Amino acid sequence: MEKTMQEDRIGVGKLLIWQSSVMSRTVTVLIMGYLMVYCTDFLKVPAAGVSLILVLSKLVDGITDAFAGFIVDKTKTRWGVARPYEIFIVGLWITTWLMFSCPAEWSTSLKYVWIFTMYVLANAVCTTFLNANGTPYLVRAFKERQIIKLTSFGSIPTMIVAIIFNLAFPIAMGRIATSPAGWSRLVAFIAVPMTAVGLLRMLFVKEKYETEVKSASGEELQVKDIFKVIKNNKYIVILSITTLVYSIIANMGVMVYYFKYIVNNTDLMGVLSLVTVLCIPLPFVFPKLIQKFSVVKLMMAGMLISALGYLINFAAGTSFPLLMVGNFFVGAGNVPVSMLMPLAIIECADYNEWKGIHRMEGTMSSFNGLATKVGNAAGVGLLGVLLQFSGFTGDIATTPESSITMIRMLYSFIPMAAFILVAVMLVFYKLDKSMPQIKEDNQHRREQAGSAER
Repeated sequence: MEKTMQEDRIGVGKLLIWQSSVMSRTVTVLIMGYLMVYCTDFLKVPAAGVSLILVLSKLVDGITDAFAGFIVDKTKTRWGVARPYEIFIVGLWITTWLMFSCPAEWSTSLKYVWIFTMYVLANAVCTTFLNANGTPYLVRAFKERQIIKLTSFGSIPTMIVAIIFNLAFPIAMGRIATSPAGWSRLVAFIAVPMTAVGLLRMLFVKEKYETEVKSASGEELQVKDIFKVIKNNKYIVILSITTLVYSIIANMGVMVYYFKYIVNNTDLMGVLSLVTVLCIPLPFVFPKLIQKFSVVKLMMAGMLISALGYLINFAAGTSFPLLMVGNFFVGAGNVPVSMLMPLAIIECADYNEWKGIHRMEGTMSSFNGLATKVGNAAGVGLLGVLLQFSGFTGDIATTPESSITMIRMLYSFIPMAAFILVAVMLVFYKLDKSMPQIKEDNQHRREQAGSAER
């Protein structure tokens, strides 16, 4: 018993090293949340045009995501199955910096081409493989109890990094990013250390466990198995839709517009992020809550809590104290969805094995990764289209009241309605009730297969 507890223990150092890649990628996502305001207010290109190129980039994403997870699942190297793909963090930071380094003197058409190219390379290539390798790497590097602790407690350093970024970046933006060249300098200043941080996991965490088992047919993994997963596992579809909606709302980037055009003080964005500190203790209770309520029920509760926060945002108007209360509820509700998804994907892999098909953690991580990236682009794209529709000009002096109303709706009622709908959809996720039996059956089948081989 004591030996088992010792093996299940996760030290702070190992937790930070494992989470280093996630922390680094989180910062790129947060920076890309400022892409629309960079394009409209500094490159002076129309918001609708930016929205269009981001949506078009998803066509490329759809192709790469369809096969990235499959490629990871098929990989066999001396470094392991998933670990080698961590190198893409370098490319992600280079392309993120280049995205915010577009020459201001170029024509609008050239600016569109530049943003499109860098956005595709960052998301359709680099982020695609980083999303695809995450869960396969996790299950091959750690045991089940360690995985629960990592996904729960690992959210704490990620949240701290996000808080620091949200506190410091708006201030730095106001001081340094006052021109296109200033944006390039600011992103470069962040990119260099965060690239080094992002490589720590690849350098120090080895793959130690084999998880793949033969399918009932005994066939090797093939491309057709991608479609088998979609056909036979409705639960990964539900999870991907959840991720899609969450990503649309979380990455819309409307906050900077709200504080610029309604609160009239973007520096307060950093102060607002401090309330997220109150959410840091939440992951400590996840391991016990998961045993009692399941991963998906925690996600449902989170969606409803966030919806309450968005309702408070509408009532707040320019009241900063009320905006802080709303932000706390939004942040607290976001924690289960953003941090526990790998556990839900592992449940789906267990279900695949139970159904007699390949586990395909990488492929299903790609499905979820595609949902994340489509959501990221759709969030920015939806923001641009709705702002353009409302008559947004990009200038405080000439922005009409219709745009102010639209910004308020995007910061309150629209995300509230979306999260309530997703919470209702998660009611149809019944897999959590069957998981004990599924795990028992899978273990029995593996033991039988092992006995037959001996």
